[in-house]
Amino acid sequence: MSHGKIREDKTCLNCGHTVEERFCPHCGQENTETKQPFHYLFTHFIEDFTHYDGQFWKTIKYLLFRPGKLTKEYLAGKRQTYVAPVKLYIFVSFITFFLPSLLSSSEEEQKTNDVYTLNTKEREQANKERVAKMLDSIGRENKNIKIPKETINDLKVSVVNNNDSRTDAVGETEDGKLTILGAKNMKQFDSLYIKSSDSRSIFDFMRPFAKKVFHFQEQGLNKEQIFDKFSETVVHTLPKALFIYLPVFAFFLWLFHNKKKWWFFDNGIFTLHYFSFLLLGILIIIFLSELLSLLPDYSIFNILSILISTIAIFYMFIYFFIAHHRVYENSRSISIIKGMSLFIINFFALLCMLLLLVYTSFRMMH
Repeated sequence: MSHGKIREDKTCLNCGHTVEERFCPHCGQENTETKQPFHYLFTHFIEDFTHYDGQFWKTIKYLLFRPGKLTKEYLAGKRQTYVAPVKLYIFVSFITFFLPSLLSSSEEEQKTNDVYTLNTKEREQANKERVAKMLDSIGRENKNIKIPKETINDLKVSVVNNNDSRTDAVGETEDGKLTILGAKNMKQFDSLYIKSSDSRSIFDFMRPFAKKVFHFQEQGLNKEQIFDKFSETVVHTLPKALFIYLPVFAFFLWLFHNKKKWWFFDNGIFTLHYFSFLLLGILIIIFLSELLSLLPDYSIFNILSILISTIAIFYMFIYFFIAHHRVYENSRSISIIKGMSLFIINFFALLCMLLLLVYTSFRMMH
């Protein structure tokens, strides 16, 4: 508790009620002097932090390793020793949103930018050398021919666009560039769109992706760098999808259970705790992935990374069934049937929402 000096005046500064001891019985405010020594700022911070720290870590321990425990405790009225469900979800969601950006240092970003610039310069230099060789060859064979400047520029554009590469049906050229429906740039994409009168719907759907991919490749990004950007977009989109899906998930729970015994509020508490666990699991996977990426690129470390991610994903899968069985107290067989039905329905519904948000986020990605 705080050790601030208590006011001699027994009137609460917040609500005006009489304060017999340290805290106001009406509003709970501590009746301490408004002006305290400077060191009080630090001692007060430490006291508040350690108090929250104990509450927080107990909540996290139950959330991670005792599926359904927090929900049962909260619904039973034991709420003072745990972080409130809404506060917990907001906190974990906030950290999950910003952790990837915190882990990526400015040095890494600068290094990446340097690589992009280097790749662009190397391609430009290679194109210039090719054009120079072509012009020298033409000049030796036809010494009296003067080539206009516009023609030289056209040759440069032609070399940049073609780059002596073959278009693969699988979406990648020999030099590592991505293709969309066989096109290497938007000009080719539009040309294929005109020719493919029977399958224009797929071209309409893929157009935003094509624009982004070709835009990034023009900036010097390779296939791996584009996929990294896309993966980052998915990671940032998932918490948004979960937040939007919260009431939908609670609604499905409400449909599958006794509505007299389990109110929508109760299902909402279960949903908040379960989604907080999912976000925390995503957070841990991101952190471990970043940590393992710092290790040398040996097979043992790659296997370890895959193994940890697989175990974490499997635990996140079975966690729902354990928590559902403990909270709703159905028989094991009924709990498995309801849990599996809910899992399948919510999986496909959440997947559709996630794909929609990823599609929207990808279009706005820069």
